[in-house]
Amino acid sequence: MKKIIVIGGNAAGAKAASKAKRLNPNNHVELYTKEENIAYSRCGLPYYIEGSVSDINKLIVKTPKDFTDMGISVFTNHELQEIYPDKKCVLINNNHIFYDELILALGAHVNIPKIENICAKNVFTLRDLKDGVDIKKAMEKSNTVLIIGGGYIAIELLEAFSKNGLKVILVEIKDRIASDFDEDFSKIIQGIINNKCASKIETYFSEKIVKFTVDEQNQFKSAISESKKEFFADFCVLSTGSLPNVEIAKKAGIKIGQTGAIYVDNKMRTNIPNIFACGDCTQEYCIVTRQPVYLGLGTIANKQGRVAAINAVNIDNSENFDGILKSTITRFYEYTITKTGLTYNDAINYSNIINLEPVQATVVKKDKAGYMPDSNMITLKLVADKRSGELLGAQGVGSATIAQRINTITSALKSRLKVEELLHLDLPYAPPFSSSIDPILTAAYRLKDLMNK
Repeated sequence: MKKIIVIGGNAAGAKAASKAKRLNPNNHVELYTKEENIAYSRCGLPYYIEGSVSDINKLIVKTPKDFTDMGISVFTNHELQEIYPDKKCVLINNNHIFYDELILALGAHVNIPKIENICAKNVFTLRDLKDGVDIKKAMEKSNTVLIIGGGYIAIELLEAFSKNGLKVILVEIKDRIASDFDEDFSKIIQGIINNKCASKIETYFSEKIVKFTVDEQNQFKSAISESKKEFFADFCVLSTGSLPNVEIAKKAGIKIGQTGAIYVDNKMRTNIPNIFACGDCTQEYCIVTRQPVYLGLGTIANKQGRVAAINAVNIDNSENFDGILKSTITRFYEYTITKTGLTYNDAINYSNIINLEPVQATVVKKDKAGYMPDSNMITLKLVADKRSGELLGAQGVGSATIAQRINTITSALKSRLKVEELLHLDLPYAPPFSSSIDPILTAAYRLKDLMNK
């Protein structure tokens, strides 16, 4: 029997605690979190604000009682203060707690930009259930909202607010929306936004907000950019990314990787014996580039929590986490926006590090037989290395069917397929599901032609 302490109660921590208990019911498992709730879906918060999810409590996957019923001791509103590796002890709420194995699922925090009056009332971040409730309440009594940021959460909030009749002003420090995509895809996404919500949305790029103006009650009134533009709104949401929570771990001597997150090996072990880490506080390994990367996603956190638990319980450390492909997906109205692996721009940036000669091919094609009444256009780009012939990544925008194409590409990337091998995939066909030559194959044929030039 082991005493396993888990710090953090969301995707990674909740999975680690429950897996550790299931593997050996005799283990004494304790879960500590500084939050009031555990095991809830952060990804569902924009859809609660939008109204698709009617009750915030539906986002709670498991309650503390659910864990208690499993034999796991849960302590909410308990914050980690110190880690003492030599003593195998942690300090939580001024209490010293000893462990045999420690699993850190410390999560991340919102990257708060340096803005004058950043603590003004009616300026929100979206990280937990309370944030979702507060933003929804503000939305219901407002006419105009300012979003600072242009990534996935910003796009999802654009949809949520515009569907609820608000005028939305989006200000992004970078030169385009969805800058994780190649520029041509960012333009497609911007075009979709303009087409769906031209009268409700204003977007501004290459604008850095430096100051919020406030009234006598410290209520947000407007935001002023470095270029002296002023944006008035009833409230503001910061969608400025996240940073891993590493300070306490760093102080304890736990190694921090080059991404700024906790370094772990493929068994989720830190550099200190009997201490594992998982979830948004850790850096990952990119399968395509074989380089460290940081990407905080619930899917990754869940898998890492499982691996951390298996290896904390089993002395032979039997489970590996192989890394990630940076696969992401979101929605804007009826459009799906998704990618996996490297963009062409990513590949160019990595070309000197890992000796790439990237090529790209894009197809715009119906997602099923053109004569089917519900067929829609999708745009799919494939990126490959001309030297090795290996596929590097894909981006897609269009109907929901684009997701299945990206899912296929993730399997190809994990298997390190070459474009030539991709062409021989036996993809299923029927008119309601695909054209006779799937868009993946069409893009691959074009890519092969470019690689042979």
